[in-house]
Amino acid sequence: MATRLDIFSDPICPWCYIGKARLEAALEQRADHPFVVEWHPYMLNPAMPSEGMDRREYLQAKFGNPDQVVKAYLPVQQAAEASGLAMDLSRIERTPSTLDAHRLIHWAGLEGCQNAVVSALFRAYFVEGRDIGQALVLRQIAEGAGMDGAVVARLLEGNSDSDDIRARDSEIRERGLQGVPGFLLGRKYLLSGAQPPEVWLNVIDDLRNAV
Repeated sequence: MATRLDIFSDPICPWCYIGKARLEAALEQRADHPFVVEWHPYMLNPAMPSEGMDRREYLQAKFGNPDQVVKAYLPVQQAAEASGLAMDLSRIERTPSTLDAHRLIHWAGLEGCQNAVVSALFRAYFVEGRDIGQALVLRQIAEGAGMDGAVVARLLEGNSDSDDIRARDSEIRERGLQGVPGFLLGRKYLLSGAQPPEVWLNVIDDLRNAV
């Protein structure tokens, strides 16, 4: 029996990137897993200007001095390496607004290529240092996942689904989700944080045994 797995995430959240990798490591070991995955918006910086901001200014405002930045991101780098993930934070020059990226993820869901788009967004930001707040970058990611780039470009020029994304972001916060990644199983049980593969293997086995 299929089990819905709703994932709340932001494509500039390093722990979301790591959490996705850990989940997929478990799914590779349980090819008959019951999950039907859907990605949902959670914006780390909902008030970020549409043009984003300089990465150094953002980190300074969030963490303070450079030593605090290093201290905050060391566990991230270590967890990424342990999960076999490439990550080059030094290439990131801007912290973007992710509203448009979330709109793209939503549209990708309508076309059945959500996971490919989410993967490409994480890779573009954390590995390639690209500004995923830029329409051209988002169009290229969409095309790489098999979407119509011209259609996506036209949609990005307007405000289609922007209010919906903001409303969904606000709703999940009001329901108590304070950080991401968040994983909602079967619309009932919430797992927070980048859970290790072992946790997911246990969840999958428990679901199979309960049938």
